[in-house]
Amino acid sequence: MFFDKIKSLLSNDIGIDLGTMNTLVYVVDRGVVLQEPSVVAINADTGKVLAVGSQAKIMIGRTPGNIRAIRPMREGVIADAEVTDEMLRYFIRRASGRFKIMQPRVLIAVPTGITGVETRAVQDSARRAGARDVRLVQEPLASAIGVGLPVEEPTGSMVVDIGGGTTEVAIISLANIVHSASVKCAGDAMDESIVKHMKKVHNLLIGERTAEEIKIQIGSAYKMDEEKQMEVKGRDIGQHGSCLPRMVTITSEEIREALSEPVSRIVYAVRTALDTCKPELSADLIDNGIVLAGGGALLRGLDRLLSEETGLAVSVASDALRAVVNGTGVMLESPHSVFSQPIDSSIGRGDRGGAEG
Repeated sequence: MFFDKIKSLLSNDIGIDLGTMNTLVYVVDRGVVLQEPSVVAINADTGKVLAVGSQAKIMIGRTPGNIRAIRPMREGVIADAEVTDEMLRYFIRRASGRFKIMQPRVLIAVPTGITGVETRAVQDSARRAGARDVRLVQEPLASAIGVGLPVEEPTGSMVVDIGGGTTEVAIISLANIVHSASVKCAGDAMDESIVKHMKKVHNLLIGERTAEEIKIQIGSAYKMDEEKQMEVKGRDIGQHGSCLPRMVTITSEEIREALSEPVSRIVYAVRTALDTCKPELSADLIDNGIVLAGGGALLRGLDRLLSEETGLAVSVASDALRAVVNGTGVMLESPHSVFSQPIDSSIGRGDRGGAEG
């Protein structure tokens, strides 16, 4: 016990949800200490990092030609290794503090559909960013642990984690993923559908930040008890080609229609997982239902739609945004920490479903 206290003064164990849209960091004995957008602003002339996280996100769509606001993560995996290194280095340093003598050990959550090459890219990036030991855990397993599902019991539990780049569907039993599916359709795809809708229907060009705000304010997957309206500002791209700023009023009904394609893909992934899982697990899910996690789980009415489509009880986790990173924290603070296990055990092994795409 005394040695553990001394060690905690020298270094930290850190859990990271390295997401396409947001990165969250958990520090043992402190909880979630960071929740920042996965964005880095770089001076293209000098290569110098100007801002990371929230400060960099503000610059998206508003930067001069020599400044680039970059999202280094795409569909849950690293798209730009050098920028990811800089982003992780910034987050790890902020989470660890300035006066730690030893480099931290880091547990990172990754999608179930990640390849061997992508796995090594995440590990290498974390090491270059300052981690002395790196372990990985599959996102849906961390999510299930984070929302408090009985993952260690011999009964089937189902979690659907809808992030920025991917939707992870998993059925878990005996502390392992026994069936999973990963579909590259989540929050980003919803935002892109809204951008396309505004361009096609209203001849209005909007940015991704505006699309995300529309989704949050009036987006839905199921008919609402009280439909909403919203004023949206953008650039006119109509037939006359004025290219001037313009404002239009949109409704929640039309945005629900715009979101129908990505929502349908998520529903299909869930149904595919249920159609191909073992009969005993299906029976368990009648009692246990489905839990939704991740930022996409907050889309209004998605739980009702999935319940209608599957016939199962569907609930949204109480802390859906932090489900994955909270799960890494539980794993790190467990008496049998992931760092006391063989390296191969840090990623659960399970059958993958046919909803990859």
